[in-house]
Amino acid sequence: MKKLCQLAVASTLVLVSTLAVTPFAKAEGQTRTYCIAVDEIDWDYTPMGRDQMMGMPYDKMTAMWFESGKHQIGRVYHKAVYREYTDNTFSTLKKRTPEWEHLGLLGPTLHAEVGDTIQIFFKNNGTQPYSLHPHGVFYEKSSEGSYYNDGANDPSHNGIVAPGGTHTYIWKVPERSGPGPSDPSSIVWLYHSHNFEGHDTNAGLIGTIIVTKKGMARPDGTPKDVDREFVTSYFIIDENNSPYLDQNIQAHTTEPKTVNKLDGNPGDPNGNFSIVGSGFIASNIRLTINGYLFGNMPMMTMHKGEHVRWYLVSLGNGFNFHTPHWHGNVVTVNGSRTDVILLSPAQMVTADMMPDNIGTWMYHCHVSDHMEAGMMAMYQVLP
Repeated sequence: MKKLCQLAVASTLVLVSTLAVTPFAKAEGQTRTYCIAVDEIDWDYTPMGRDQMMGMPYDKMTAMWFESGKHQIGRVYHKAVYREYTDNTFSTLKKRTPEWEHLGLLGPTLHAEVGDTIQIFFKNNGTQPYSLHPHGVFYEKSSEGSYYNDGANDPSHNGIVAPGGTHTYIWKVPERSGPGPSDPSSIVWLYHSHNFEGHDTNAGLIGTIIVTKKGMARPDGTPKDVDREFVTSYFIIDENNSPYLDQNIQAHTTEPKTVNKLDGNPGDPNGNFSIVGSGFIASNIRLTINGYLFGNMPMMTMHKGEHVRWYLVSLGNGFNFHTPHWHGNVVTVNGSRTDVILLSPAQMVTADMMPDNIGTWMYHCHVSDHMEAGMMAMYQVLP
């Protein structure tokens, strides 16, 4: 009989005897159940096929991110992503609603209220061992989703799942996982695969958990004092550090046997120093917002006067320091108004906006070479 992946709206959590009961682990809410699989897909970083920010075709400077060729993979890469299914037979994908289409490469957003338990039926449809590792919530070893020298004899004891395997993760959401005294009614946490983290996250395995203060959630877990939520990941994806690099070389370059995977130059084609550089290595660096470049991300739309909540996250190496900037409107973070924030690797920030300026506005990283490499999107404020 199918175990349908539905919210246990009327249920009170029954603590299973195998789960340790501690003051931090105590839960009094409902169990929110999700069915998530790792699927391998072909991902297009620029599905509109052009520089949408400028409304023009790509040029000589940006061609290496758009065009495939002798030693260039181009805009489409084989990747691994988290996708939600309707039940734990994993036979039918759960369709994303229009308001969440902007997530792009990110996995499904998991909502919970303080006191809840998140239960995830997980299947690894990929060709590599993968997992789900959460930040912020409470978990036992079997739900950690990370393998290291902790005395475990088998990676599966830590929630690492072999190709074709399944696992059930149980994450509790105690008070310390929810908003603090200075936070708004909801905050964001990351989840990602943590078997070989660098490879896993560059492959595409990232998502978010949104935790709402006790008593402030709608039945679906979203904060009831917020009209719209947007999740954005500022992430320099290094396809050179993906487990699918060789596969992508074979599939998309015209002379795969002569590709030099160590070909890299710290300068751009004009001879100027660039954090991205040039050569084969540089052609596989993607400065993305939710897996998109140059404004190819679906439009994020809101109305004037709505209470809009932005959740911003990042991961990656030491170059992943970003300064997200909203044109046209301002946000409030930790009680202060701003239109630019600082986002460092594995940092998670919640920002509130009450848009008062109608129009289509730029939303981008203000580090200049990040912006030049395509870390740009747009949002729209309607009347």
